[in-house]
Amino acid sequence: MADDLDIRHRISELVGTERSLREQLAAGAISNDDEHDRLRRVEVELDQCWDLLRQRQALREFGADPGQAAARPEGTVEGYLG
Repeated sequence: MADDLDIRHRISELVGTERSLREQLAAGAISNDDEHDRLRRVEVELDQCWDLLRQRQALREFGADPGQAAARPEGTVEGYLG
């Protein structure tokens, strides 16, 4: 099970990937469609990571084991209203 630091490292990696995709698009190295598809996958994973960190914090705050938190499916994290 990943801890908060592992999750934060993954978030940093994903942000780097996001930046790289935008740079590749600007340089003409990838197509708009390719950038859009790949960026969408990165954004979903970022949302899942942030959600997992929030779950872990909530569990910790209420005296429960943060290790009980689990990544939620795309439909859940992408369906939040707020």
